[in-house]
Amino acid sequence: MTQVIPGENEGIESALRRFKREVSKAGIFPDMRKHRHFETPIEKRKRKEIARHKQQRKRFRL
Repeated sequence: MTQVIPGENEGIESALRRFKREVSKAGIFPDMRKHRHFETPIEKRKRKEIARHKQQRKRFRL
């Protein structure tokens, strides 16, 4: 669980910015999006196929 404790003289904006950075580092947003709704087996297969193609393209570019 990600938590940020604001300092004594720290503004809410900077604490919120720090919190967003920590959530981003922890990888919570992709996980949240993945579990947002039920994914049928066909949708899961398509998503994995697209990810595999992206990974292969990335490999060939190097």
